[in-house]
Amino acid sequence: MIHGNALPISYEFFPPKTPEGAEKLRAVRRQLAVRRAEFCSVTYGAGGSTQSGTFSLVQEIQQEGMSAASHFSCVGATRESVRAELRQLQAMGISRLVALRGDLPSGYGLGGEFQYASDLVAFIRAEFGDAFHIEVAAYPEMHPQARSPQADLQAFAAKVQAGADSAITQYFYNADAYFRFVDSVRAMGLDVPVVPGIMPITSSTQLLRFSDACGAEIPRWIRLQLQGYGDDTASIKAFGLDVVTELCERLRRQGAPSLHFYTMNQSAAVLAISERLGL
Repeated sequence: MIHGNALPISYEFFPPKTPEGAEKLRAVRRQLAVRRAEFCSVTYGAGGSTQSGTFSLVQEIQQEGMSAASHFSCVGATRESVRAELRQLQAMGISRLVALRGDLPSGYGLGGEFQYASDLVAFIRAEFGDAFHIEVAAYPEMHPQARSPQADLQAFAAKVQAGADSAITQYFYNADAYFRFVDSVRAMGLDVPVVPGIMPITSSTQLLRFSDACGAEIPRWIRLQLQGYGDDTASIKAFGLDVVTELCERLRRQGAPSLHFYTMNQSAAVLAISERLGL
């Protein structure tokens, strides 16, 4: 169990599309630097579409003296391309990966030499040994494309058995779903840390759009409350801060190993939550 405020945290960023966005994100990282993170991860667009942006942002974070983790997806990739890209990351001093199957760009067949994230994890281990700490994704409320919760658990187990070191979950607002998932994972004899992914609530339209796309459940009481605030952004933010802080508090109290914040390249909500948690 974690006592007091010694709870590690990590942040996720996405590669900015414009020079202004890059400048803004540098300012956000400076603001977040007051809460020392274990690492910062950088996302990878559908089919690796942001790969060069991902790699350059990872390198920039690493040069700022922070441990950076690159998201790495294998959809449509060949063994040769994956090997070359991992060598590139290794040369940059990156030793942490978030290994994903990845989203298909629209109108794109599966293709490539990797069908599942577990194939990618197994390949990285076979080719690079322990050179990388490998994070994988976990879905407490089930992956939107899984046939059943049981099939989803099996897919998760396959990633761990292939050599994953730890997992980061899709965001959720129902702590019971997370604890039940962790219990199921432990019951399968898997002891990897499962780190909850935390999505601050700052805008109801954005949150609802995201959640519908990725299959994250927004409890009805939260949805109705957000709808009730209409365009009142101050109330939405205040309510979101209460809800997410209480969620983090419960996760910490019941033994979550750390918290991974989906920052959306913003710092205010994350700083407010960590301040309330006394991190």
